[in-house]
Amino acid sequence: MDLFDKIKAKQGPLKDYAASTEGYYMFPKLEGEIGPRMQFNGKEVVMWSVNDYLGLGNNPEVRKRDAASAAKWGLAYPMGARMMSGHTDKHEQFEREISEFQEKEAAYLLNYGYQGVFSIIQSLVDRHDVIVYDYESHACIVDGVSLHLGKRFVFDHNDIDSLRKALDRAEKVVAKTGGSILVISEGVFGMRGDQGKLKEIVALKKDYNFRIFLDDAHGFGTLGPQGQGTTFEQGIQDEIDIYFATFAKSFASIGAYVASTKEVILHLKYTMRSQIFAKSLPMPMVEGALYKLQLLRESTQHKDKLWKITRALQSGLKGLGYDIGVTNSAVTPVYLQGSVEDALKIIKEMREKYGIFTSGVVYPVIPKGMIILRIIPTAAHTMKEVEETLEVFEIMKPFIAALAPKE
Repeated sequence: MDLFDKIKAKQGPLKDYAASTEGYYMFPKLEGEIGPRMQFNGKEVVMWSVNDYLGLGNNPEVRKRDAASAAKWGLAYPMGARMMSGHTDKHEQFEREISEFQEKEAAYLLNYGYQGVFSIIQSLVDRHDVIVYDYESHACIVDGVSLHLGKRFVFDHNDIDSLRKALDRAEKVVAKTGGSILVISEGVFGMRGDQGKLKEIVALKKDYNFRIFLDDAHGFGTLGPQGQGTTFEQGIQDEIDIYFATFAKSFASIGAYVASTKEVILHLKYTMRSQIFAKSLPMPMVEGALYKLQLLRESTQHKDKLWKITRALQSGLKGLGYDIGVTNSAVTPVYLQGSVEDALKIIKEMREKYGIFTSGVVYPVIPKGMIILRIIPTAAHTMKEVEETLEVFEIMKPFIAALAPKE
């Protein structure tokens, strides 16, 4: 069969919906400046689907500095990969400051979060090693694990007994191969909003010999005394061997970093293919990251505002009888029952009739019959937007109940 004929015939779990959902439910075109109110489909909506946790995406001082940096450096500088011609004092400065902020020996600045994660995994393990990872790990982790030439075992989400069983299996493998074990989890799981059971995971080090790699994309900036992340929130940063966070959430930008021991960071610098063979992070993003890190160090005002909005929204939804699961982060999932078609009706009703924009998650991302309305509060939201949204959720209860499957 011709390759293009094969592609035409092959749909896939998301591509199946392309004809009926693209441009509205998938690949929606949002207009206007980033904020709690944006333009969609020709009207203003209250926006709950932008991961700008600290509200820095449209912060006037942030934008001023971004513009000045772009005017000074352009978007090309430094031109080339870090190892060849893309290394600067500013990159090193950020690495020094973030390693101190994270209380790690060293850090390395990455060009992108997604490719950074799977490249880190690829660099850490070889075919003799075993990876053990959480079932609900982000796609970047799953992709990184899929590149692994050795054994890999998945454990049930945040299930420590399941993790023990996976570690038992892993130990049997490495006893034969002479390899090592890498456990991978997340600080905050972006779909459910629950924090990883990191205290319980690191406690297993007394019984098993493994290292842990943590992706804290949703925790960095939102949790911990100064926004250092989930590990500081849980008081176990010393026990996390390799810590990763991205700029795509709290820093409202592009890029990421990894922090660990000097020896591990040196190894990653010289083996991460996504950094060796791809362009360095442009200077405006680097200087922007330095300024946003300064904001975290100097004040908790943005994080405090985020949590004021988050608590009001989550307590309000629970008060209305909605199920928001076990979230203990800013990520706010609203669990409903129904089909994919039901989900589309609910989302459209909220957007078109009431001007509330949420993202819907349906099968095959989650099991059939389940719907998640995923809400992302930010520091840019006001109590007025929370109140408006809760009023709509109250009004929507009969509409949603009429769609729910009858027992």
